[in-house]
Amino acid sequence: MPPFLKPLKEIRVFDINDQSSSLGDLPEWDLDDLYIAPNSKKLTDDMAWLKKECSEFSDDFETKLFTLDSGEMLNCILRYEKIEQVAGRIMSYAGLQYYQNTTDSERVKFLSDCQDKITDLTSTLIFFSLEINSIEETKLDRLFKDNSDLARFTPIFKRLRVMQPHQLSEELEHYIHDQSTVGSTAWNRLFDETIAGLEFLIDGETISIETVLNLLTDDDRLKREAAARELARVFGENIKIFSRIHNTLAKEKSTEDKWRKMPTPQYGRHLTNHVEPEVIEALRDAVVEAYPRISHRYYELKRKWLGLEKLGIWDRNAPLPQEEKSLVPWKTAKLTVLNAYSEFSEEMAEIANKFFKNNWIDAGVKTGKAPGAFAHPTVTNVHPYVMLNYLGKPRDVMTLAHELGHGIHQVLASQQGELLSSTPLTLAETASVFGEMLTFKKILNSSTDAEHRKILLAGKIEDQINTVMRQIAFYDFECKLHEARSQGELTPEDINELWMSVQGESLGPAFEFMDGYETFWAYIPHFVHSPFYVYAYAFGDGLVNALYSTYEAGNHDFVQKYITMLKAGGSIHHSELLKPFGLDASDPSFWKKGLDLISEMIDQLEELENV
Repeated sequence: MPPFLKPLKEIRVFDINDQSSSLGDLPEWDLDDLYIAPNSKKLTDDMAWLKKECSEFSDDFETKLFTLDSGEMLNCILRYEKIEQVAGRIMSYAGLQYYQNTTDSERVKFLSDCQDKITDLTSTLIFFSLEINSIEETKLDRLFKDNSDLARFTPIFKRLRVMQPHQLSEELEHYIHDQSTVGSTAWNRLFDETIAGLEFLIDGETISIETVLNLLTDDDRLKREAAARELARVFGENIKIFSRIHNTLAKEKSTEDKWRKMPTPQYGRHLTNHVEPEVIEALRDAVVEAYPRISHRYYELKRKWLGLEKLGIWDRNAPLPQEEKSLVPWKTAKLTVLNAYSEFSEEMAEIANKFFKNNWIDAGVKTGKAPGAFAHPTVTNVHPYVMLNYLGKPRDVMTLAHELGHGIHQVLASQQGELLSSTPLTLAETASVFGEMLTFKKILNSSTDAEHRKILLAGKIEDQINTVMRQIAFYDFECKLHEARSQGELTPEDINELWMSVQGESLGPAFEFMDGYETFWAYIPHFVHSPFYVYAYAFGDGLVNALYSTYEAGNHDFVQKYITMLKAGGSIHHSELLKPFGLDASDPSFWKKGLDLISEMIDQLEELENV
C-alpha cells in the first residue's frame, strides 16, 4: 500500500465542539511543492528541459510512428507523458499564482509568458495525434497484443482516434495551436481580469464580486435586493465587454467546428467527455420535464415560508426565516467534513486530511482573488490544490466537502499517470457531489429537531436545484446562444433575451424578475472557459443520487467498489465503471430515479410543514 493510503488512526473520530464565533485562521496555499518562486532554478531548468525534449521528440518520431514496434511505441508514449507532466507542472504553478491575485500585473505577465513559451515549444508535438490517427487499426491491435505495458494506454489511442473524422491537416492544426494564445486563451484572460476588477458599491463600501454575490444569501431582504440591483448595475455598465467576449468565442468555436465537421456545437464536448449525445439529451429532457414537480414546487413552498406574494430573484438563495444565522468557524467546517469522510472510508479521510495539514487549500476571500471554488489536479507527481472563498456560510461547508471530493478523486486517480488520470467531465463531479451527500447525510441524521431538519432539507434541495435544474437551464442557454451566433452577431439585448427565455421556464411562476436580471449571464465563467461544461454537474448529481441509493440499499462491498471507480480516473468508460453497481446511464429511468430522489425530499418538506 502506498504511504499516502496508510490509515491515520487519529482521524477516525473528530471533535466538532468548537463553536467559536470567529472563522479562525484560514489557510493559504503553499505552492513550494510545484516551485519555490517564478524565477527558481528548478522552473528555469524544467523550461530548458522542455525546450530540448520537445525538439528531440519531434526529431525522433515525426513521420516515423507507423514504423515503431511495440517497445518503441511504449518509449514514445512515456516520453510524451513526461513532456505533458513537466509542461503541466509549470502551467499549474503559473495558474495557481495568478488565481490568488488576478489583478497583480507581475502574476499576469508570468502566466502569459509561460503560456506563450509552452504553446510555442509544444507546437512541435502536433504531429503526434495526427500520425497516431493515420496508423491502421490492425497494426495498433498487434502492438497492444505484443506489449501489456503499452496496452495499458489503449484508452489514449481510442480517444485520439475518436477525433479522426474531425482532424485537420498538420499545417492547420499547427496554426490553431499557435494562435490560441491570442485567441480563446486571451479572451478567457480578459474575462477573468474584467470579473476580478469589477467594483460594487454597497452602503458606501466598495466590495468584490465574491462578496456581493454572498450578500444574495443574507438574511436581510433589503441587503439581498441591494446586492442584486448593484450586480445588475455593474453588469449593465460592462455588458458590451461581456457581449464581445461571448460573440468572439462563440464565433471562433463555430469556425473551428465547421472546419472540423462537428455536427453541433455540443458535439466536441460530448466526444471529449466520452459520452453519447443521446445520453445527454435524455438527461436534459428528463430535467426539463421535471421543472414543475421539483423547482416550481419547491420555490412555491419557499414563497409561502418567506410570506411573499412573489419571489424576487434576490430571494432564490435566501435563508429561511428559521435558519441558523451564526457563521461556521473554519475548524468546525474542517472537522465536520473530515468526520463525514471518515465514517465512509478512513482511506478517503486520510487523503482529505492532507489538504489541511500540508496547506493545499487557499480559503480566504482576498482582493483580486478569483471568485468561486475549484480543485486543481496539477500533475500526478505532485498533488492537487483546493481554492475556496470561505465566508462561514453553511453552504461554504458543503463547498469544502465538494472540492475535497475532487481533490480525493484526483489523488486516487493520479496512480494512473499523467495521460490516464484525467476524468471526463461527466464523471468529474462524482466524488465531489458524493462528498457533499456524505456530509449532508451526517448532519441530517444527527438532528432530531423537526425545524432543523426542515432547514437542512431545504438547503440540500436548493443545492440540488442549483446543480441539476439550473445547470441544465444554463446548458439550454448555451445551446441557444451558439445556435443564434451561427446566424450572425448578437447584440447584448439578443443575449439577454436568450437568457430570460430559460430562466422563467426553469424557476417557475413563483418568481417576478427585476429589470437588470437579464444581464446575469455575464458573470458565469463556464460559458467562457469550458463551453457546455455545465451539464456535467447535472450528470454528476444524477449519477451520485443513483450511487447513494445503491449505497443505502446495502450494495455488497460498495465502499471498495467506489474507491476502485475513483482510482480508474479516465481509463475506463462510464458504462463499465457503473456496471459493478448495477447502474446504466443510457437507461432513461436512470435519470428519473435521481430526479425522484429530489422530489421525495420535497415530499418530506411538505410533511414537515404539516407536523
